[in-house]
Amino acid sequence: GFGMYVRHLAELGYHTVGLDIEFERVREGTQAGVEQLHAAAGEALPYPDGAFDAVLSHEVIEHVNDDRLAAREMLRVLRPGGRVILFCPNRLYPFETHGHYWRGQYHFGNTPLINYLPDPLRNKFAPHVRAYTGRGIRRLFESPAARVVTHTQIYPGYDNIVARRPGLGKILRALTYSFERTPLRLLGLSHFLVIE
Repeated sequence: GFGMYVRHLAELGYHTVGLDIEFERVREGTQAGVEQLHAAAGEALPYPDGAFDAVLSHEVIEHVNDDRLAAREMLRVLRPGGRVILFCPNRLYPFETHGHYWRGQYHFGNTPLINYLPDPLRNKFAPHVRAYTGRGIRRLFESPAARVVTHTQIYPGYDNIVARRPGLGKILRALTYSFERTPLRLLGLSHFLVIE
């Protein structure tokens, strides 16, 4: 993106590097004063082996052409003991949040139950994005050199609702965040993994 995480982490004192596939976004971020932004594909990271202590992939892997290769690249650029911090869409979340295609036209917004369809049908409605089962996302990172330290599911922050209707948004947030401590976490918006 525009380097929002890079800027914030740098303000906390971390040496950070940001990457996006779209050159325009990188240029806009750079023009806004964010340093160390690069344009490249996640499947071919332009960094040497063992270059980083951590890799943050926040809702990205579902968009790359080859998610297995992108996962291998994340592991490749980590130092021994380094960690991938990954967020990606949960196949069990009742809504497809990236919109859908119907009769050749894209419709933006949350669409109920698409993620529950069999793969061939789901992929017709949402060919532009993946959603992962727990087993599916863990499988991408299977390697003798890697282990999953943490894997759970999280619910959304409802930032737009909080901005428009703060009372309702805070109630919704508190309710669904409480689900994260119950078996209902399995229906959360995103998988959250830490892989070492």
